[in-house]
Amino acid sequence: MKSNKTHTFFSRLIILFFLAVIAAWGGWFWWRYSIAPIDPTDTTPVMFVVSRDEVAKVIAADLEAKALIHSKTSFYLLVKLLGIEKDLQYGDFRLNKSMDARTIALTMTHGVLDVWVTTLEGWRDEEMATQFAKDLDIPEDQFLQYATEGYMFPDTYNIPRDATGAAVAKMFLDNFNTKVTQVMREDAKKTSLTFAQTITLASIVEREGKTATDRPVIAGILLNRIKLGMPLQVDATLQYALGYQPFEKTWWKKELTDDDKKINSLYNTYTNPGLPPGPISNPGLESIKAAIYPSNTDYLYYLHDKTGAVHYAKTVEDHNANIRKYLQ
Repeated sequence: MKSNKTHTFFSRLIILFFLAVIAAWGGWFWWRYSIAPIDPTDTTPVMFVVSRDEVAKVIAADLEAKALIHSKTSFYLLVKLLGIEKDLQYGDFRLNKSMDARTIALTMTHGVLDVWVTTLEGWRDEEMATQFAKDLDIPEDQFLQYATEGYMFPDTYNIPRDATGAAVAKMFLDNFNTKVTQVMREDAKKTSLTFAQTITLASIVEREGKTATDRPVIAGILLNRIKLGMPLQVDATLQYALGYQPFEKTWWKKELTDDDKKINSLYNTYTNPGLPPGPISNPGLESIKAAIYPSNTDYLYYLHDKTGAVHYAKTVEDHNANIRKYLQ
């Protein structure tokens, strides 16, 4: 009886061993197949785009959907095993079906064809140049040679890694000309400003207005002051004139002094009436629209309190009261 039980035990052990071997062999076969090329003979280029902030699982699913890999699961496991999950880049990649999963994974850690670059509303050309030097290795002075303040439309761009400063500037200008329609250009004439002056106004509104509600009102106030021959007295134009602040490491000086308001510059809107000679930043579409379609208002003054909220006034007395209430 004991002998029969022993025999049964060893029989089951042998069966389990063979099952384990079969499972291991099956797993090995699956792994080899799943990371192998889809078609070793097909070298036709396939453009594969990885968007900003896409995680490895999403990338794996997209690769499988485009028939570039056999299995999203094996690709994700491979990326984990290689320790490159956080090294996967975003942008455009030229892949093909003759590449195995390992080659595809490693390719996506370098050699991106294009680079996604985002520039912010209200940046001046120099700030954009710094971003391009960082992301695209374009010398700052190369971009600045071709950039036109006010017309380098802030947006997210997919830029070829080997793009020149001239090519990038043209890309931004073309986007500006697309976003600012002919209808908008015609409507801009109704403000009594030239189109160039409208963009200058928009560049100021971009720096002074923080919300979609504030921008048209601020544009209306500035136009009121222009019509009355009053100086605009806009701090942002002084910040532009003062330029880079090494101590603060910013192009926009945070605290302006009374001496700053006396600087000899055409961009000093405390001493010169009307608009400055050109834009002080690159405005976004909402600020451009605010300059073209300003609010019809009786206000002549505005200020920002310490929280950034805007307070308006029709008279200098009310404005001074706002200064005492919100800034002192």
